Amino acid sequence: QVQLVESGGGLVQPGSSLRLSCAVSGITWDYSAIGWFRQAPGKEREGVACISNNSRVRKYPDSMKGRFNIFKANGNKTVHLQINGLGPGDTALYTCAAGSALRASDWCSTSTDGYAYWGKGTQVTVAS
Repeated sequence: QVQLVESGGGLVQPGSSLRLSCAVSGITWDYSAIGWFRQAPGKEREGVACISNNSRVRKYPDSMKGRFNIFKANGNKTVHLQINGLGPGDTALYTCAAGSALRASDWCSTSTDGYAYWGKGTQVTVAS
């Protein structure tokens, strides 16, 4: 069973940076890619970044490129999402997800399709 626990959210001022963490428990081959998603009140969930199981593939939606960086640490047991230049539009619940083990080791997607395991999320609020 794969479990994901997010941390690192909070109330931050516009222009600041934040590093979110996704702690992944479970055997490496029980899941594929790790993706980060966010959902603001009244809006649909959107993908912000993903990294493949073998770390060779990283993807970001065009609107996220340049400010978001996803990377692994702690022997691949933690996946970080670095967000720079935060603005009020980044206020949302940020959730990480693990892809099904049926996916290839270089699979990665910022769509919710293919993700089998989800964390509960960490809230990011950007306000002055």
